[in-house]
Amino acid sequence: MVNPVTSASNPKLRLVRRLQSASQRQRLGLFTCEGEDLVAAGLDAGLEPLDVLVDAERPALVDRLPEATLVAAKLLAELSELAHPPRVIAVFRRAGLPTLDQETGLETGLALWRVGDPGNVGTLLRSADAFGPGFVCLSAGCADPTGSKAMRAAMGAIFRVPLGGFDEAPGRRVGLVAHGGSPLSQLDLSGRVCFVLGAEREGLPDEIAAGCDELATIPLASGAESLNVATAGAIALYERRRRTS
Repeated sequence: MVNPVTSASNPKLRLVRRLQSASQRQRLGLFTCEGEDLVAAGLDAGLEPLDVLVDAERPALVDRLPEATLVAAKLLAELSELAHPPRVIAVFRRAGLPTLDQETGLETGLALWRVGDPGNVGTLLRSADAFGPGFVCLSAGCADPTGSKAMRAAMGAIFRVPLGGFDEAPGRRVGLVAHGGSPLSQLDLSGRVCFVLGAEREGLPDEIAAGCDELATIPLASGAESLNVATAGAIALYERRRRTS
């Protein structure tokens, strides 16, 4: 039986620590997945891991990952960004994720303008997966969808939802604004539609809203100010799905 890694200076462990930084993920074109469910989702999508680290005391997915490196449980726990240490951590190449230029037939999706909270970005990816199939396009200033918090919120959707840049988003652009837009229920949502959402506090800036084909507002109860951006995106995607399915 192969002896597990017991040194924190092992190059594979050092790489995982480096990938906790967004700048390093971007520079290296790599990201990590923690936990059996996320790693299995990556494998199911056809991605080949660059490295896999498995808890030597509680090995997981070893039938699918025969070349995995066994790591002492304490060291693997120290690498984790989760509340409960995972049994497996995999390193994947970002180039293996689906991109918008590979999927030309998608009829709906989201364009996110400076949505900086990784939990919101991940939740919107999950909604695009659930109410799509859809795409998600990100501007500069958006949270990295391959960061650990976004990955956990997306629940594997990152392996199925094509990503693109904000300006690449296809279709008729419907900007979601807290006030002043046409009621979402009254808009024509047929054909290819992209919902445009802004940052958590600021919403859509005037110049971005002006570039949309239409502006829509989700009516709220009296006294309510606004919706969380992830909630608004999910409602919009569901409304289109409801009408066109």
